[in-house]
Amino acid sequence: MAEVSPITQQIGKETHDTGSTASVDFSLEEVEDCLVYNRHGAVVPFQKLYQDRKSIIIFVRNFLCYSSKEYVEDLCKIPRETLQEANINLVVIGQSAPQHIEPFCSLTGYPYEIYVDPERCLYQKLGMKRGAKFTPSGHISPHVKSGLFTGQIKSIWRAMTSPAFDFQGDLNQQGGAMIIGPGSNVHFFHCDMNHLDHMPINWLLQLAGVQQALDFSHKHKIIHV
Repeated sequence: MAEVSPITQQIGKETHDTGSTASVDFSLEEVEDCLVYNRHGAVVPFQKLYQDRKSIIIFVRNFLCYSSKEYVEDLCKIPRETLQEANINLVVIGQSAPQHIEPFCSLTGYPYEIYVDPERCLYQKLGMKRGAKFTPSGHISPHVKSGLFTGQIKSIWRAMTSPAFDFQGDLNQQGGAMIIGPGSNVHFFHCDMNHLDHMPINWLLQLAGVQQALDFSHKHKIIHV
């Protein structure tokens, strides 16, 4: 693990230095009772995810999106003890039906909490973007490994070979990230402007209180013999 370089610019509710903006124009009272579903189809109020401890909550576009899949694969690299030592809860929320959770977890290896919001209640009330906006200065997620063409082919193939053929959510819906809790304290909020606009995971961990950076590089290491 490498030491985290200190944050030299305020990264908060209004803006961060990747060029994306996300205004917090929602009231937690409006979303805390929104219902999400776990992999067994059981209903959970949104506020239960952050009521007792600080939570990093990731909203993904849809489970077929290649960039969302690769982002979640990197979330899997966060050691459980790292989250436990910082008393942080890690949660992924998608917008598909509950039956798609288990195959997605099997595909990515994701071991932490995961829910779905099939009616997109949270996405809408939190102001998550629909459609994609790209800017010349916009950043590209360091967690995306596939090129656009290859990634889209992979997504289409997974849709075609899925036992229940559907797109597992609104294809125009973007995701986002927030750090919240315990209680109603919102520490950070970000809406993705496009499918490459994920918040770097090490940034989220640092903002949540983790003092060391993790290695998310996907390049093959050279072993000297």
